[in-house]
Formats: sequence, C-alpha cells, structure tokens
Amino acid sequence: MTLSTSVRQRPTFSPLDLQRRPLIWKIGAVFFGSLFLALSSYIEVPMIPVPVTMQTFAVALVGALYGWRLGGATIAAWLLEGAFGLPVLAGGAAGAHHFVGPTAGYLFAFPIAGMAMGWLAERGWNGHRPGLAFVGMLISNMLCLAVGAAWLAALIGLGQAVMAGIVPFLAGAVLKAALGALTLRLMAREPRPAAK
Repeated sequence: MTLSTSVRQRPTFSPLDLQRRPLIWKIGAVFFGSLFLALSSYIEVPMIPVPVTMQTFAVALVGALYGWRLGGATIAAWLLEGAFGLPVLAGGAAGAHHFVGPTAGYLFAFPIAGMAMGWLAERGWNGHRPGLAFVGMLISNMLCLAVGAAWLAALIGLGQAVMAGIVPFLAGAVLKAALGALTLRLMAREPRPAAK
C-alpha cells in the first residue's frame, strides 16, 4: 500500500471536509455556523443566574465539524455579532453588557470549548469513534462550565458559583455530549476505497 493510497483511505475528521474546500466555502461555513449558533441560543430553559440553552451543544458540534481554527473563528464571529447588537445570544439577547455580567465567563469559554473539541476531532475523536466523540463533547461542555463558574465566582463567591453555575448543568452536559456524539456518528462518512 502506497502513502497516497493510505491517505485516500483515511476518513476525514468531518463529513463537511472544510479543510480542503475553497475560501468561499469557508466564508459560507462561518455564516451558516454562526446562524446555527444563534438558533441554538433560542432553545433555553430559564434559570438564575444562567439559563440552560443548546449553545454548548452547538459550540462543540461546530468545533467538531469545522476543526479548531475555523470552528474558533465561527464562534468568535457569532459572539461579535452579539456584542454589536444582533439578537443572537441566549433567548435573543444582544449587547456588549452581556460580556461583563454573570454570563460573561460562559461566553468567553465558548471559543475555547469549540476549539478544544475541534482539536480533538482532528485527532480522531469524531464520528468514526463515537466513544471518544462523547468524551470530547463532554470535555467541551465541562470547559464551558469551569470557565463560566470561575467568572461567576468573582461575582458571587466560589461555593455559590459551583452550586449555581455548574451543578444544575451537569446532567444537561452529559445529555448534550451524548447527542453530539450521536450526531457526529450519524454524519460520519466511511473511508473512500482505494483506487485499483
């Protein structure tokens, strides 16, 4: 088996295969990815001080499908849209003041979490290995919770931050990680057969 044959047989980390697409595809991916992130923000369960949304699911999925570079850029573009007044944050919220309030830590964690999942997906923690994809999605969700709670701790103290900013979201993190891994598995393409 030659090197070129083994490369053709190796599955790409994402069914979208964006790393090999032209620039116009990547620009379109950023647009549609930020739209997907915005739509996920409207699916929420109100809680105090931070609502439960599908944002962490969407952030991890964008990272897994886009890779760490393009995923991070897409998530950053979505946050900039929110900071500049577009109603794309949780429940249609908008404005720069959200980046200094109780939810700021979670917002700043999103690019980190998405890029972490993208980095793992590029190394095989993707739909071709759903168990690893689940662990990667869970790590992504836990990064959001940890960074968000660290910011919250500066406002309300560590104990309250853990009880209000982590504990209520743990079951949801596991469910969203499982849903993300299942989504990646359903989207995974099999390796291309070698040319004869």
